[in-house]
Amino acid sequence: MVVVVDTISATPLRPRHPEKVNRPDALSPPKPGWIRVRAPNTRGYADTRNIVKENGLVTVCEEAGCPNIGECWDKKHATFMIMGDTCTRACAFCNVKTGMPGALDVSEPEHVAEATFKLGLAHVVITSVDRDDLGDGGAEHFARTIRAIRARCPSTTIEILTPDFLRKEGALEVVAKAKPDVFNHNLETVPSRYLTVRPGARYFHSIRLLQRVKEIDPTIFTKSGIMVGLGEERHEVLQVMDDLRSADVDFLTIGQYLQPTRKHHAVMRYVTPDEFQGYEKVAYTKGFLMVSASPLTRSSHHAGDDFAKLQAARAALAR
Repeated sequence: MVVVVDTISATPLRPRHPEKVNRPDALSPPKPGWIRVRAPNTRGYADTRNIVKENGLVTVCEEAGCPNIGECWDKKHATFMIMGDTCTRACAFCNVKTGMPGALDVSEPEHVAEATFKLGLAHVVITSVDRDDLGDGGAEHFARTIRAIRARCPSTTIEILTPDFLRKEGALEVVAKAKPDVFNHNLETVPSRYLTVRPGARYFHSIRLLQRVKEIDPTIFTKSGIMVGLGEERHEVLQVMDDLRSADVDFLTIGQYLQPTRKHHAVMRYVTPDEFQGYEKVAYTKGFLMVSASPLTRSSHHAGDDFAKLQAARAALAR
């Protein structure tokens, strides 16, 4: 891979990941046969893309290079990424642009609500970049977006995928009190890999954040996910499951890490479909209401269908 930096024109192009430009290439093994997706070229995909662009919105589907974008957008399912396209963190796995973000767009919550209405979404997923530059980490912007969707689409259920709000006292409470139906915050990897994979975060802070959501409102479903193939050991994945259950997390997702560029963390191993099935079975025995574990599992993949299953699983326990 070659990173091109324009040093001649009046407005030089800034590399997407300036902190990674001088890193040596990290080589991953060839993708196995079970990692295959179709190129997005359907009418539904085009319609979704047009609605996203017409409303000036950013999606994590595009920014993070999600392998499921063709399938999801064909069904008019999109995960909106609020607060801009530039993240203040530089995680080793993530393809979202890094740097100093611009000011918040005060009209963005209404634009997200309008796109939700136009797409006819029964269940919408809202995520964001990390905004360590903001006093509340963007918590009030999340809350405003939730309220705007409720006003425009009162029957739509809302799932949020938030940053960790590290050192942002009171931020989590602002978001939780806006009452999303699902509160998702991903651990991303096992504790031993944090300094390499997610250096700006703190594992036990993230566990506590998920636990705190349940303390504020036990009716909110909580959700978290990790990637595998980053050098973790099986026993570490099982320990993450136990830590999440200690925080009363309802839903666990496990997917294969895929390297965005050679400047990102290498894939250390491709986990087989059988191993994913094994993780899923173990997770259910530990008490999760829902588990999704497969090579192409991502946080918001099939989120609407999974929300219905979550509701059914909770109702079955209450009988």
